[in-house]
Amino acid sequence: MGAVLAAVLGVSLMGCSSTGGKRAEERAAKAAAEGRSAVNTPRWTFAMVTHSGDGDTFWDIVQKGAKMAAQKDNINFLYSHDDEGQQQAQLVQAAIDKKVDGLIVTLAKPDAMKDVVAKATRAGIPVITVNSGSAESKKYGALTHIGQDESIAGEAVGEELNARGRKKALCILHEQGNVGHEQRCAGAKKTFDGRMQNLYVEGTNMPDVQASIEAKLQADKDIDAVVTLGAPFADAAVKAKQTAGSKAEIDTFDLNPKVAASLQAKALGFAVDQQPYLQGYEAVDLLWLYRYNRNVLGGGRPVLTGPQIVTSDDAAQLAEYADRGTR
Repeated sequence: MGAVLAAVLGVSLMGCSSTGGKRAEERAAKAAAEGRSAVNTPRWTFAMVTHSGDGDTFWDIVQKGAKMAAQKDNINFLYSHDDEGQQQAQLVQAAIDKKVDGLIVTLAKPDAMKDVVAKATRAGIPVITVNSGSAESKKYGALTHIGQDESIAGEAVGEELNARGRKKALCILHEQGNVGHEQRCAGAKKTFDGRMQNLYVEGTNMPDVQASIEAKLQADKDIDAVVTLGAPFADAAVKAKQTAGSKAEIDTFDLNPKVAASLQAKALGFAVDQQPYLQGYEAVDLLWLYRYNRNVLGGGRPVLTGPQIVTSDDAAQLAEYADRGTR
């Protein structure tokens, strides 16, 4: 069993020996290709409950990472989601009632999740938070948080806009009440030397999103940058720019095949990648490590997966991975 653990740790934590790490990765990849786990630990059940999900390219990538780790680690993986905080909390309660062995949650709307996460920890269920809620994660009793610090990511956007000589920017918020989104725009505003304005849109209605951005660009020709907070909204912003006759640069958070292609075509200026595949993969893998060996990463601080600024120069290298749905 010690040899198996060493192999998996080599994959998960990038051990000191590059040769050993490569061999461990090859063994894990072979096991995955053959549809079997790389360990013989008990078949624990882990549940992931997020604030967004099926049909969203970002969360599709998170799920792919989580499912790959679950297969490797012999985990029964359950997934559910709801964009309403109270409904998400109910899904977490359902997972608690099933007596799952580990829980992965997002805290996009932390107030709605506080009590139910506390219930999970009182029930002895280890919890890892991902993607959103880094500020609340430790307070709520989670083992660690995996994702990008949204304020730091926003600050990186502001600095990139400065480097590109932008003077007036629009930050598009597509989900009311999502604290992570607010932090992104606030972080960008903090470091941006120009003027930045928030525009709230209804993210579930893409034609309305496009129309709202178009109207703003038509009304204010001084806007020279638009920042969207999710890959699907970048395309709507590009279309709005065209119909408005604007010269604004369109930039976005998150990466998918269309964003990668648009970066290469220079229809987009840059994207902020937070590596969603890694968020899903590491969440499952770290829960497995905790169940097996009581390992915890982060030292009480978030395990950061971003931000990484991706430009047209980088997009070609990532296109292959974006096309297969892992970036």
